[in-house]
Amino acid sequence: MDQTEKPSFFITTPIYYVNAAPHLGTAYCTMLCDVQARYRRASGYDVKFLTGMDEHGQKVAEAAEAHGMTPQEWCDSQAPLFKGLWEQLEVSNDDFIRTTEPRQTRAVQRLWERMRDSGYLYKGSYDGWYCVPEETYFTENQVRKSDEERGAEGQHLCPDCGRPLERVQEESYFFKLSAFQDRLLALYDEHPDFVQPSFRMNEVRSFVEGGLQDLSVSRTSFDWGIKVPFDEKHVTYVWFDALLNYATAVGFADEAPEAKAEYARRWPAQCHVVGKDIIRFHCVIWPAMLMAIGEPLPEHVFAHGFLTVRNSETGQAEKMSKSRGNVIAPADVVERLGVEGYRYYFMTDVTHGEDSAISFERMDQVYNADLANSWGNLVSRALNMSAKYFDGKVPELQEGWAARENPLREIALGIEGRYAEKMEALDYAAAKDVVMELVHAANHYVEDSAPWTVAKDPARAGELVDIIVNLLESIRICAHLFAPIMPETSAEVLRRMGLAGEAETEDLAAACEWGGLAGGVEVTKGDALFPRLATKK
Repeated sequence: MDQTEKPSFFITTPIYYVNAAPHLGTAYCTMLCDVQARYRRASGYDVKFLTGMDEHGQKVAEAAEAHGMTPQEWCDSQAPLFKGLWEQLEVSNDDFIRTTEPRQTRAVQRLWERMRDSGYLYKGSYDGWYCVPEETYFTENQVRKSDEERGAEGQHLCPDCGRPLERVQEESYFFKLSAFQDRLLALYDEHPDFVQPSFRMNEVRSFVEGGLQDLSVSRTSFDWGIKVPFDEKHVTYVWFDALLNYATAVGFADEAPEAKAEYARRWPAQCHVVGKDIIRFHCVIWPAMLMAIGEPLPEHVFAHGFLTVRNSETGQAEKMSKSRGNVIAPADVVERLGVEGYRYYFMTDVTHGEDSAISFERMDQVYNADLANSWGNLVSRALNMSAKYFDGKVPELQEGWAARENPLREIALGIEGRYAEKMEALDYAAAKDVVMELVHAANHYVEDSAPWTVAKDPARAGELVDIIVNLLESIRICAHLFAPIMPETSAEVLRRMGLAGEAETEDLAAACEWGGLAGGVEVTKGDALFPRLATKK
């Protein structure tokens, strides 16, 4: 099918700051998008999966200076770290945008022109508090509240991250965010799933109901940013720049015919996936910006929680930080679990909408129980028996085998629909449970049917064929359903079953229908997919 005949699905990560190397949290968010992108491709969508780097702003300039580089040199040095990690973790992004690219400069300057024409922009003077690490402005009332909560004496602290704020006094352009309070509340009423999970919507609504302040959207105290086209002593506030990247990547403000066609096809995005700490930018400022210039709004913003680690002494979950010495790097997890085990753990054992505590002990438990003992063991046993009893091949299929009742067929009927409902809600743990029900049932089926005993009786040859075929068919279906989470493992399982051509399906529902197994093809036993881990002390 031609790509333009498929429904479009556009999903994005935030673009990541380059003041530090990618970490477990950025990898987690990126994999959330990757799994959804892979699932949607397998379900027949024409997917655009965007990620990238946010390279402007004061804290990037400060990071560059600390490393003895120009800002551009610093950004260029960081790009391979992000791209390399995404490649290692099997991330299938279709585009990687950097805000220092010419396409972003053109788009942001066009945004300024349209904002000026909209009437929602004015020049004034900003005198208030600014958090450089968060690149966020705060009102006097917000700052005072943080003083009281943290017991700080004479120091103004960020209410979000707790670090000292800078007093900023400078000429600035302002976006009339306050004018959009009623329209935003109407948006939340008309589209209650605009912010997901639902409890995050309550947080956003409460913030907007409390009243919105106009937003300072330019800076004159430093120059690392995109210049305002009609007033070049001003550079664009980093969020006013960064949020536009989603539209830039699909052709916003590009006059080329092919870019206009892509924008018409791709925008609005179906899903922005972001951390809960930047939800207000994406669910308040970003839709207001689009309203101001008359562009369609994204369909959904999904806010995930933070990854925390459990303190072995206190038992309390703590945010990862270098000062606490509890940081887990992506390389540490890959070394322990392998890439596929890494993906499985973070995508199926973490509650995506809430904060979740992680630990190596739990990683070991999940890996051994689900991957080594259950999924990997099932594949190994079934392929070994197929090789042993049927000369290294899938048994020749008997007429009517797919219609015969058996416990695995009963679970497999309708499995893709149950799985799809969970996947489309980004509830990957529940989607995994749908698949693991069939995996566990197949392992029990081996014990209950005892094929090693059946194989000793020539009169039961047909029964043995049915047992092995039912197991292999269950494995084939599970491999397809696991593919968005563990793409390489699923491709390897299908290859060992002589079904390598199935790995890139674009009709997951059809691929998961009971009865699709190919008989008489050679099978490969291979090494263990997931060797059991020794418990980490």
